[in-house]
Amino acid sequence: MTTLQVFVDGVGVYAPGLNGWAHARTVFAAPQTYQATHLQLPSIDSLPAAERRRLGVAVKLAMAAGYDATQQSLIDLQQLATVFASSAGDCDNCHHILEALSSSDRAISPTRFHNSVHNAAAGYWSIASGSQKPSTSLSAYDAGFGAALLEAASQIRSNAQPCLLVAFDTPYPQPLHDLRKIANPFGVALLLTPQRQTTTLCGLTLELTQEPAHPMSTPDLETIRCNVPAARALPLLSALATLQPQNLVIEYLPGLNLAITLQP
Repeated sequence: MTTLQVFVDGVGVYAPGLNGWAHARTVFAAPQTYQATHLQLPSIDSLPAAERRRLGVAVKLAMAAGYDATQQSLIDLQQLATVFASSAGDCDNCHHILEALSSSDRAISPTRFHNSVHNAAAGYWSIASGSQKPSTSLSAYDAGFGAALLEAASQIRSNAQPCLLVAFDTPYPQPLHDLRKIANPFGVALLLTPQRQTTTLCGLTLELTQEPAHPMSTPDLETIRCNVPAARALPLLSALATLQPQNLVIEYLPGLNLAITLQP
């Protein structure tokens, strides 16, 4: 693979015990203090009230992470392309649709059907931001974050335009949870640009490797990394919290991972 380089202008994250990037940075500075508290998501006030009422946790999580990453940026959101990645989209919504289909009347709510498509989060983001720029929604099972990072970096290399990456996952309710054991909700976002700007945090150089992925330093965060696809981003988030020059490896496909060199 050709080496890819991008620059990070913003970071967003929401998960139990990680309440936005400002809070998460303090956790990563002292990871032994991490506590998996209840997920706290801000209101998505940029959406009209009718759309806000239709949001499930998965879309709220994706949008909260996206806004967290873009809040300090000078980039016009209407001019920002996006890449959204999720293993299964809105798992709660899927559960309720399957419940309805297994009932006697089999009636499905139009809102639930509307939210069942895999690009629902991208659609709500375009409404909230007013963006008509290209948007990609992908699913890669456990490899979603790595696939999204490569997709966003490839687009930036191709068109020299900024791109917002958002990866998010939520657990299935039972009985599907027994078949796909995503441990807890996790949403991460990176605002990526083709060149350094006044707001740039660091540069990232990406290439494929067969070296093993780096674990997290504490058992609780390592458990999340291993059990939530979007949380494969945790070693990179930890590195971004310190902004020290370093090399790290994040999990991608079986036998093929993603090596990242961070340059402040």
